[in-house]
Order: sequence, then C-alpha cells, then structure tokens
Amino acid sequence: MDAAAKARFDLIGENLAEILNPELLESILAEGRNPRVYWGTATTSSPHTGYFLPALKIAQLLAAGCDVVVLLADIHGFLDNLKAPLDLVENRAKYYSKIITAILESVGVQTDKLEFVLGSSYQKNADYVMDLYRLSSLVSEHDAKKAGAEVVKQSNNSPLSGLMYPLLQCLDEEYLKCDAQLGGVDQRKLFVAATEWLPKIGYRKRAHLINPMIAGLNGGKMSSSVQDSKIDLLDTPEAITKKIRKAEAAPRVIEENGVLSMVEYILLPAAGLKGRKEFRVERKDEEPLIYTDIKQLHEDYKNDILTPQVLKPAVAAALVELMAPIRAAYEGSAEWQEITLKAYPPPEKKQKKVKDKGSRYPGAQNQ
Repeated sequence: MDAAAKARFDLIGENLAEILNPELLESILAEGRNPRVYWGTATTSSPHTGYFLPALKIAQLLAAGCDVVVLLADIHGFLDNLKAPLDLVENRAKYYSKIITAILESVGVQTDKLEFVLGSSYQKNADYVMDLYRLSSLVSEHDAKKAGAEVVKQSNNSPLSGLMYPLLQCLDEEYLKCDAQLGGVDQRKLFVAATEWLPKIGYRKRAHLINPMIAGLNGGKMSSSVQDSKIDLLDTPEAITKKIRKAEAAPRVIEENGVLSMVEYILLPAAGLKGRKEFRVERKDEEPLIYTDIKQLHEDYKNDILTPQVLKPAVAAALVELMAPIRAAYEGSAEWQEITLKAYPPPEKKQKKVKDKGSRYPGAQNQ
C-alpha cells in the first residue's frame, strides 16, 4: 500500500478492538477502491447511548472513503426469541431509522452518504431463502448455537428461530455485497463462523471490524434489555443526570467502570469529530481538569486525582449536551412521536377486578 492507502487503513482501524482478515481490506485499498462496509442492528428494544460507538466508527469509515450500509434487521429482531413481535416490527424499523439518523447527525455525520436497507426487503426473496436452506444443511446445531451465543437470547428450550439468526447474518454479507462487516466484540464468534460458512456455499469471506464494548452503568455489559445498565437516547436531562449519579464507579477502579467508558468511547471521540478533542471536569475552588486522551484520565482516576464525585457531574453534563439534538429532533417531529407510540406502546393498565362477594355476606340484604 502507498502512504494514502495506509492512512485510510489506519483510520478504518482506529479505536477498534480487532480486525479479522485485515489483508482483504488492505488489498482493496491498495487497488484504490472504496471498501463497502455494513453495520446491522436488530430492531428490538429502544437504542441507548452504546449506539454512539458504531455511529462514531461509521463517521470514521466515511472519512476513510468507505461506502457504508446500515441494515435495519427487522426479521432478525423477530427471530431473536421473539424480541420484536411481528405486529410491532414495521414500526420499530421506522423508529430505528429515525433515531439512528439523529445519532449520526448529532456527531456530524452526513447521512445522505449512507444507504439504509430494511432486512425484510430482500431476506424473503427466493434466492436468499434457498441459500438459507443450503447453509442450514451444512451448519450443525452446535455450531449455530456457538456462533450466536453472545448475540441471541438462549435458554433451555429456545425457539428454533434463534438458530437461524446467525445464518441470516452471514448471508447478509453476500446479499448486501459488502467487503466488511462492523460489529461489537460480542459478535466475534459469529464473524469467525461467517468466514468459515460462506465459502461452503461458494461465496467469498469478508473482513470484520470489531468494536470494543461499552461497560454498563451497573458494571456489566450495556444492554437494551437491562434498564439499570443504560441511558436511553431520548432520556430527559434529569433522567440522564440521575442515572449517572447512581451508576457504579468505584474510586481508583477503571475496569468495568461504565462512567469512564462513556468518556473513552463516546465523549472524547465525539468531541474530536467536532474539532476539539477534550473532556473538561470542573472542580470547586480548583482549576478544571482537561483531558485530551484517555490514558491521562485513567492515570488520574487510579491515583484519586479524579474522583467519582467530580467525574459524574462532568459526564452527565457532557452527555446532556451531546444528546440534546436527538431529543430536539424527536420533540420537533409529530411523525416520530406517533411512530414511537406504535413501536413501543405503553403497557395496558391492569383492570382491577371487582370481587364477587355473592349475596350471603353481612349487609347484603340491605343493599
């Protein structure tokens, strides 16, 4: 690769945990072509702040001259242990399109350069279904479970649909005509499976760009299905501040610290996209702490120079500012609000049953 191609490759790989089959991308860049990358998301629970991580990576991919496809995987959402019931799938896909666009725009990504594709627009086609049959005849139950172990909800008596999920995600690489797929560390087993399975039915293997995972506010993985682990993208400033205040952040401990993860993977990179990569921590009666890289912030936290008491308000304020355009877009769109109610209808209130006391209890004769 020449210097220009090397610079593009470095930008593609920046902040990633790993690249599988990097030589495939190097070859494309050496030829002067633009790699086509796809990132998919199952349209299930409402997205949280962890979605900033792929959004920031997409911004870098576009800056590196990649063609980027965003897959709204509505059928995947249904297959994953019925997380998205069929009657809600269509509106949840519309909701995801709205909010993902708003996330990307909030970090300065020009969304007109992106291609959005709905999974059901091609995953019901005859050729795709036939390839699914072909692949299912070659992949064992054990291997399908292993590939989806960290992505698909599994139980002792899981629906058969969960075994289909990894097969569909592999086939999507071929049908979206991509050169690489972007995903999190939790999808690594599935990515490895894709490099093994696709050649079995005559398709080429792809590269895989693996993002790190953001720790949740409760110390584990940030998950849409675990309320205490996440901040929803439409949370109010008050809700954001409250969740950060209650988040687990032990002094001097940087491992599985969700508050520090917010700075490392969201706030600092987002500030960099806006032209000034810094994170500012105000302190009472002292000079503010200003960080331009995560290493110094980690050092100060381990040495108790930066404490949870001053870190949390700074993180909350920065998140409120970053997410303000998303909430403003939502509040300014009657269409989006209507879609939200259809995609995530409020639970029906339980009707209080009036107990039938019969006619032989004391006082019944007087009524």
